[in-house]
Amino acid sequence: MNGGASAALGALPVVATVIGDPAGIGPEVCAKALALDRDPRSARHLLIGSIDAVRLAVAASGIACQAYPVRSPDDIDDAAGGIAVLDPGNLPREAWSVGQAGAASGRAVIEWIEIAEGLARDGQIQAWIMAPVDSSSLKLSGKVEAIDDLQPEGTYLLRVSPSLRVVPITEHIAISAVPASVNASSISRLIEVVDDSFQRWGVPGARIGVAGLNPHAMGMEEAAEIAPAIERARAAGRRVEGPVSPDSIFRLAIEGRYDVVVSMYHDQGQIALKTAAFEGACTIYIGLDYVRLTVPHGSAMEISGKGVAQHASMAAAMRMAESLCCGKGFGDGPP
Repeated sequence: MNGGASAALGALPVVATVIGDPAGIGPEVCAKALALDRDPRSARHLLIGSIDAVRLAVAASGIACQAYPVRSPDDIDDAAGGIAVLDPGNLPREAWSVGQAGAASGRAVIEWIEIAEGLARDGQIQAWIMAPVDSSSLKLSGKVEAIDDLQPEGTYLLRVSPSLRVVPITEHIAISAVPASVNASSISRLIEVVDDSFQRWGVPGARIGVAGLNPHAMGMEEAAEIAPAIERARAAGRRVEGPVSPDSIFRLAIEGRYDVVVSMYHDQGQIALKTAAFEGACTIYIGLDYVRLTVPHGSAMEISGKGVAQHASMAAAMRMAESLCCGKGFGDGPP
């Protein structure tokens, strides 16, 4: 079932969350987000990963909630009042230690992600969230080199905070490589994906602001690449403005002029987003047929097991996943 569509008639959609590195704060923020948010849910939830890690996190946090095992999303027991955990049994408890990166943890996380992807493609879940993973564990696994390798090909990362939504045309590339990446083709493609995604999620006619690259949006790239891409999008009936001076566009979006900003490179948008608000932010992968999110913070090994991690970002991601896969937009209207 595609993201933006709900589950079978009469049934709530299912949102799964991969617990992230079991040695980090992922299990804790997942458990807290489910146990401490008492508002009515518009989806059924389950966690994917080590049930031992979840139970340790529950105990460390003092949560009055029990984790119980399931073999598939169909086994979620809404009446149980606990946390459903799909544990494939690929990570023995003795293979990892709280607060320590490890190869076994990295390999297990990759397998849990593959399970979530398979369930989403098969329509057994309508959305899934990736809790914080650890780059050291991933490298030790020998399966991936960096966290960026976990991003599906052809997707973009839409960052969402309570006051701002931003998506860059590229991610972690050197500043020296940015000008060459700013071309009409890549900008046109991203505008199209953004508009189509918002439409599917229940936000038709999204107001898209496109940032310039150069100071005051006055440069060669604006005239030769960015402006033509915007004109092409307008000709296709999309509500797009720009190129807008990068020192103004994010303030205008916060004030409500745009539903989303397309930025020209990673930090151009991230600086604005993290300055406006950090807690409660989440990241959405766009360009997929289902809803997939993650949170904008790491595994924080140094505080793992202490029960002190903030869970606002994970709670926001879970609520966002519910809203998007039900076609209810972002849950709070335009920022």
